[in-house]
This record gives sequence, structure tokens and C-alpha cells, in this order.
Amino acid sequence: MLNIIRSNKLGKVINLRGVYGKSQLITFNQSNWRTKRDVAGGGVLLDQGIHMVDLMRLFAGEFTEVHSFIENSYWNYDVEDNAYALMRTNDGKVAMLNSSATQWRHRFHLDINLEKGSLILGGILSSSKSYGAETLTTVYANPDNDNGDPKEISITYNTDSSWCAEIEEFSECILSNKEITSGTSNDALQTMQLVYKIYFSDKKWRKMFNITNPEKL
Repeated sequence: MLNIIRSNKLGKVINLRGVYGKSQLITFNQSNWRTKRDVAGGGVLLDQGIHMVDLMRLFAGEFTEVHSFIENSYWNYDVEDNAYALMRTNDGKVAMLNSSATQWRHRFHLDINLEKGSLILGGILSSSKSYGAETLTTVYANPDNDNGDPKEISITYNTDSSWCAEIEEFSECILSNKEITSGTSNDALQTMQLVYKIYFSDKKWRKMFNITNPEKL
């Protein structure tokens, strides 16, 4: 799927909108460590939403301006059950993100809006199948003639080869002494810093949990 997205002919990214939601903080008969800040470090944003944050960085670049609202008003644990973020890059790309544990239905959805259309990612091929079918919809914009109902082509993915592809690429880098260019430790660091920048941007949340500005670490 990623190769199709990267090779699209729809122009540059303009903005992104993403939702990564769960029905609650503890799912699939997991233990309650996810609800404990001293163990988990954070809630639904750090646990689930970080993957959406990572994808947004991949397609838009680095976000330098961040505004957020972080809440734990429903499940009442000391980690967040909802995070809302509005972010912008230096070159003007804007992203909106909601990572939620009050979605009630597990959901993964990312709109990538470009100059000549959109790419819409939906679902995850998880073992539970609770996120629905994994799909990629390509939208071809023609605003002068399509009356807001543009041509769309959808692909449904029935198998997930990403794990094998990642291991093969990593192994090849080791065996051939090649530089790792995708999914580096620096990528991980930058994504973690952006997650904590989202935490830090909510003044109430920052004060409640004494969150340090990640840009000064």
C-alpha cells in the first residue's frame, strides 16, 4: 500500500485528517497496565495514536506548530482517553488528529488530501479484525465538473505483507552493510517527541502531570 501512495500522481500533500479509535483503553482481555501512567507512560495517544502521528510525519514532514486538547474525563484513569491535535509544518501543511478510547467501534481512518485528489486509508488487518477491511481509496478531483462527487477507485487488501517486507529490508541492510533509510531510530525519536509535544501543548495536561517541553530535552 505504501508504494502505491508514494507513487501517486495527485500532487503535493495539502492537509491530513486522521482518527485512530478504540472502544476503551483495555481491550482484547489485556492487563490493566495500559491505564497506569507510571508503567505505560501515556494513554491512547501514546499507545495507539502514535502510529497515526508517525504516518502524518511520513507524508507531511515535521510539524513545528502544535495545538491540542488532552482529556481523561470519561474513563478517569491518569492517562488520556482522548487526544485532539491540530498541527502545521513550516511549509503550511496542516494535520488534524483524534486518538480516542471513546470511539466505541475500533477505527483507523486517514484522509491525505493532495493538489489533485485524495488518498483515503481505512481499516487495519489486525488479528482481531475489529478495525474492518484494510482499504485504499484514490479520489481524482475535478471540482469544475464533478459537483463534489469525484471519481474514486478503491482497493481492498486481504493480506498484510508489511511485517515480512520490514524484516527483509532490515536483514538486507545488515547483510549488505547498507544504510537504513526507513524506520530509523531517529524516526522513532522524532515521532515520540511529537507525541510529547502534543501532550505539552495542552496547558492543563502539562501542569497536571508536570510534562517537560520535549524540545528542551
